[in-house]
Amino acid sequence: MFPDGTTRVTVERDPLPTYISRGEGAYLVDVDGNRLLDLNNNFTTLIHGHGYLPVADAIADLLHKGTCFSNPTEHELGLAELLVQRIPAIEHIRFVNSGTEAVMFAIKAARVFTGRSRIARVEGAYHGAYDWAEVSQGASPASWGPEDAPASTTSYAGAPQSVAEEVDVIRFNDVEGLERRLAMSGGDLACILIDPMPSRAGLLAPEPAFIEAVSNLARQHGVLVVADEVLNLRQGYRGASARFGLVPDLIAAGKIIGGGFPVGAIGGRKEVMGVFASLGARPALPQGGTFSANPVSMVAGRVAMEALTSASFERLDEMGARVRDGLSAAIVRHDAPFIVTGSASLFRIHPKRQAPRDYRQAYPTPEQNSWMTNLTSHFRQLDILLPFGAAACLSTAMTNTDLDLIVEAFGDFLETYEADFAGATA
Repeated sequence: MFPDGTTRVTVERDPLPTYISRGEGAYLVDVDGNRLLDLNNNFTTLIHGHGYLPVADAIADLLHKGTCFSNPTEHELGLAELLVQRIPAIEHIRFVNSGTEAVMFAIKAARVFTGRSRIARVEGAYHGAYDWAEVSQGASPASWGPEDAPASTTSYAGAPQSVAEEVDVIRFNDVEGLERRLAMSGGDLACILIDPMPSRAGLLAPEPAFIEAVSNLARQHGVLVVADEVLNLRQGYRGASARFGLVPDLIAAGKIIGGGFPVGAIGGRKEVMGVFASLGARPALPQGGTFSANPVSMVAGRVAMEALTSASFERLDEMGARVRDGLSAAIVRHDAPFIVTGSASLFRIHPKRQAPRDYRQAYPTPEQNSWMTNLTSHFRQLDILLPFGAAACLSTAMTNTDLDLIVEAFGDFLETYEADFAGATA
């Protein structure tokens, strides 16, 4: 019935997918009745966990009044006001239906505003399914080219080579490489697309010098900075850019701002966002969408975000630190070839002894990949869903007991497979 057995390539199999019956706070219950601690939370979306009652109650009341209209509603104003007040870089905002759409329209807005078409993006970072945003997001040692001149590679067979030729690829935390690229083509670039802490590329810690260079060099060359915070808006009350000192012109948001329903948003400087304005005529950049700003997503998002107070984020920070510190302590005890990256409510375990600075350093060998497969399987046997090769995330529904289960499971894994890691130096 489905070409791949499911409708999302991101669904994990071991060897078959786990089919879910329901969610209960921090846990999932599969169709066989197993109760599983969820460290995926629909790819970091459900920051309050499953079945969050305030959202459920608000949506239940709304369903009888209508779920979508061709006219605007007051509900989109509520969520927009919250985001504009909270996120420093957002002065004006537009809603769409997914993170992919948010990134796509942010790139288009940058092109319209600057009159340029090229973009620059970070190697290995994930930005959704827009051709230009996908360039080199899946680069491998066979295709990624020299360290000082990363190649631009298309992401699927049949993709126009011309797309790759219109994208400059830079390495995360590489200030000199960024300077070279902008010296060569800065005058042709519409934007630098950057995730302040690239998740798929390794959940990499941004170095202050690199973040500063992105902002400064972009200004020098008249290039807009587009921050993809679809995932990383959960880094704090004011988002990831504010946390790490990035000053973007546009922000793409999604996931947590929908309260568990489809959503995306493009926000940024009023001057730049003006490309969407029609004022009675055709806008410079038309943007619609049948379900954009639908009441269900707007209400769910507003309720979920209102519950994410400064205190909530402080608690999530504490939870993340507790888990990362516990995992790191287990690594030291076993002298194991692993390291933990991440911040706030996110963490990722790498089969490396040194924390990677960029995608190439984070890229695993076949042997390291097998370790990670065993790690995910071991967690699953202990009734914990740990994403394979991606960011794991915590939710406000988790307790300290849940956090300790994560640390204990990792310690059990290291003890079980200790002989496999003996002598490993990577």
